Amino acid sequence: MPAARAPRIPAEERLFSLVLALLSTESGLTKTDILANVQGYRQRWSRSGDNASLERQFERDKDDIRELGIPLETIETPGSSGNNQTLRYRIPKGEYNLPDDIRFTPDDSALLSLAAMAWREGSLSAESRRALLKVRSIGADPDADDDAIAAYAPRLRARDAAFEPLRDALDRSGAVRFAYITPGHDEPRDRFVAPLALIQHAGRWMLSALEFSTGQTKNYLLSRIVGPVRMVEAGKHVAPAGAAERALAELDRLWGERTVTVATTPGSDAERRLGRRRGTAVRSDGALVVHYVDPQILVEELASFGAELRVIEPAEIRQRLVSRFRRLAADHAQTDDAA
Repeated sequence: MPAARAPRIPAEERLFSLVLALLSTESGLTKTDILANVQGYRQRWSRSGDNASLERQFERDKDDIRELGIPLETIETPGSSGNNQTLRYRIPKGEYNLPDDIRFTPDDSALLSLAAMAWREGSLSAESRRALLKVRSIGADPDADDDAIAAYAPRLRARDAAFEPLRDALDRSGAVRFAYITPGHDEPRDRFVAPLALIQHAGRWMLSALEFSTGQTKNYLLSRIVGPVRMVEAGKHVAPAGAAERALAELDRLWGERTVTVATTPGSDAERRLGRRRGTAVRSDGALVVHYVDPQILVEELASFGAELRVIEPAEIRQRLVSRFRRLAADHAQTDDAA
């Protein structure tokens, strides 16, 4: 009789459970502790078999957590310097708290509490709570407050609306149609593709798919899909094995090749968040060299920091950012005129 397949655990629930586990420990958890006990890993963990694929998943998840701005700390075991198997991981609670200068009104607090309750009801399953208890049993803080830990949950992104219909299309080997907004365009265009894999890279969900009109494999950011996803031709387009790994490898290749150099205001949010991103290097003059994949996504992110940073190079990214600010200023001018 064949062994039962491990249940599918949504990626965001796995990340959520990982964050909860790392927040609940003061001494830190080893990679083995995490893979053997945390929801989303333990279902695939083998005590005597090959866990190489699961370890690679954990490495990608660490990067995604850091991309989300969550401080992940590693602690070396005395006498075992350089041994990755004995490294311990934790999220220091003090560094994950809100800045001291942020204050909420009673109305703000009420709305945030309601939002956090809705998030917890929808995303922290009974399995996750059981996994958290199991993690605590191997050395995490027994006095940690469940509600205080879960209050950190809204920092994680939920799925985009297109996720479920795309996953359904993958399960049923169907092609899909959807409207997609290409960067630099205001109007969406209809896309007809065969889904190959749903992947998460740098904290963002993407669809790797074969575009029928060009015969090329492309990545589509789920947040740029507008309107419904319509499935057609069910059972005709089976995704090849290893499609997700190939898509992630290509994204990692682009990430490794593309960098932007920025000067940030000392002590600013831009300096803290960009400085903690995977692979970020600090030049001798204090400028940050940051890796990226999609230029448009990068420009939107840089624009969110406003005057806290200045792009040094490449010139293309600097020009894109200047154009973004000019469009923003023009939009505000039109709004003021209408008022």
